[in-house]
Amino acid sequence: MSHAQPAVLAFDVGGTDMKAGIVAGGVSAGNAVVRDLQRLPTPHCEGTARAGSGRGDAIVERIAGLTETYRRRHPDIALAAVGVTVPGLVDEAAGVGLFSANLGWRDYPFVARLEARLGLPVAFGHDVGMAGEAEFRIGAARGRSDVVVLVIGTGIAGAVFSDGRRLTGGGLAGELGHAMVPGADGALRILESVGSAGAVARRYTEAGGASVRGAREVLERAGLGDALAAGIWADAVAALAFSVAQCVSILGTETVVLGGGLAEAGDALFVPLDRDVDKLLTFHRRPRLVPAELGQNAGLIGSALKARDLLAAAQGSSRPVRQRQVLP
Repeated sequence: MSHAQPAVLAFDVGGTDMKAGIVAGGVSAGNAVVRDLQRLPTPHCEGTARAGSGRGDAIVERIAGLTETYRRRHPDIALAAVGVTVPGLVDEAAGVGLFSANLGWRDYPFVARLEARLGLPVAFGHDVGMAGEAEFRIGAARGRSDVVVLVIGTGIAGAVFSDGRRLTGGGLAGELGHAMVPGADGALRILESVGSAGAVARRYTEAGGASVRGAREVLERAGLGDALAAGIWADAVAALAFSVAQCVSILGTETVVLGGGLAEAGDALFVPLDRDVDKLLTFHRRPRLVPAELGQNAGLIGSALKARDLLAAAQGSSRPVRQRQVLP
């Protein structure tokens, strides 16, 4: 195995499920192969006195078990590091999961616990932040410096890049889904309460429309002449446009990458969004609005990239990569 391209094991932990896979060899645009990709339910530890710690411990134990499984399945591959992404608020530098509303932990020391269990260096990051890193480095925003990656699904999360670097804000940057936007009634709302796929479906039903399976069905109804559906969709686009225009004005954003379920709407989203953003800007350069390229594995690939960055940094400093005795 080339020392320039070490094999790493990547994990992308979500609120419902988690993905894992080995990344070995080159990683570049159009060449990011995840070997032995697995997708399985995220473990939960219910009913403990220390629920937050217990749920973090459950994640660590699952990762430790899967790491041993991968080692047995692939004895020819020497794993050099592990990359792990988790949702919620994350302090990447400290290796701590600050808070996860869905999974219940607070101030959980993921890196310390994982390195003690695995005996390997562990790179740690935010799930959307790492997906954004992947799109920024080898995906839809490669070659750009000032980028916002928006993942629009049930909620909205983002990764913000300025002058070629991702802004972390101690784990608090990128929460664009909770930025305020003008609602259809003129009152301020958080973006994801209007512009997310979940909000589109919910608002349509609450406004008197038929029960729908999701935002896609609302869009279909709008295309068939349903005025209520068209209005709900227009509200979502306007809210997204407001946030995009704010990013352009404040950060000089040149490229906006849209991922998640809502971005699959294609021209039905991109064309009116581009138009609405243009109306909100004056002398500013108009951002490129592009769909994400790496799909559901973006977070996993970003996790692998960060694990390789960790190894490269250790080699560049002439210090050995952290190795710890594996705890039972």
